[in-house]
Amino acid sequence: MSLAEPIALLDETASWRDLAIRSVTSSIIDAPTLRRHKLSNTEISCQNFVLVRVMLENGVEGYGEASTLGGPRWAEESVESIKSVIDAYLAPALVGRPASCFEDNAIRLSKAASRNNAAKAAIEAATFDAVGKSLGLPATALLGGSVRTSFSVIWALASGDADQEIVEAKAKLERAEHRRFKIKMGFADPRMDIERLRKIRSALGADVEIIVDVNQAWSEATAIRWLPALEELDVSLIEQPLPAAQMEQLARIAARTPIPVMVDEAVFTTADIARAGSFGAGSVISLKLVKSGGLLELKRAAAVASAFGMELYGGCLLESGIGAAAHLAVFSTLPKMEWGTEHFGPKILVNDLVLSGPTYRNFEVHLPEGPGLGLILDEDRIKHLTRTGA
Repeated sequence: MSLAEPIALLDETASWRDLAIRSVTSSIIDAPTLRRHKLSNTEISCQNFVLVRVMLENGVEGYGEASTLGGPRWAEESVESIKSVIDAYLAPALVGRPASCFEDNAIRLSKAASRNNAAKAAIEAATFDAVGKSLGLPATALLGGSVRTSFSVIWALASGDADQEIVEAKAKLERAEHRRFKIKMGFADPRMDIERLRKIRSALGADVEIIVDVNQAWSEATAIRWLPALEELDVSLIEQPLPAAQMEQLARIAARTPIPVMVDEAVFTTADIARAGSFGAGSVISLKLVKSGGLLELKRAAAVASAFGMELYGGCLLESGIGAAAHLAVFSTLPKMEWGTEHFGPKILVNDLVLSGPTYRNFEVHLPEGPGLGLILDEDRIKHLTRTGA
């Protein structure tokens, strides 16, 4: 093939003019969950998303998604603020621009609005989806190419009812969906949390991996008091036991226990990651688009964390199949992904928002196949769940 042939092919299938962004639109989706999901500062029984659609001049439409947990509690964004900033500030910054200029578009979004990471990430995911579809390539090819197509997948037990959680976990094991479980803690007295954890460990057995997520709910003193109990229960990983701002204290906790400590809410920017790495605040990092603000920036976050010797964990914010597919596309291109991912969000919804997307089998989540993010949306269900008047 001559050097001219790829250029000719591009001219025929998707010229740069065809890849210009015609429109960026957003809508709010309210999707019920199968059971309540508790964190230290809130609980939900309905998950909220902002669905972003990027339409190119060639008529190809790409999809992205921004997810929150019960409003502006986990971070400062809510679905209402996300939609507002997209419609008023971010969309106008990109309309008419080539969708394939990913880095330049990210710069434009940063100039249009500070932070607003979930909103920016949703738009960038939609542009990768649209460009990939236009070129007949998976989004992973635009991100450097995949090195894996599936991941060991973790399920969160977060109802706060040990008996219900044991039944739930055993069903996951029997269906070969999950054998690694993250227990949400911090919304009860630590003694009650440990008793609940002990009951779950006894019921599931020693072969099941257990991770705990305290969601910033403990003080340093409380963590010191209960670390031995977590060690006794053979916990594999402790996620963000202290408030995000207490980096030095978190480093002292990490130094006290043989259990790896994972940083999550403490690290949004690459500068945050470098600071955590310098302090030794954690040996594992939770990667999330809602923190990094885009697919390319998520790859940079992983690279900085790896440079400090931190292992990588694919975090989630209960995304549907749309948001999960964007995360998995990035994760699949990382040289290492030591802890797999917890992208179980599509399975906790009463019904997912896609007809075709990530699949779950043999204790793993598998990337969708096809161009872009490989998604087929369930438009009827999305229409039914779209918030009117938003």
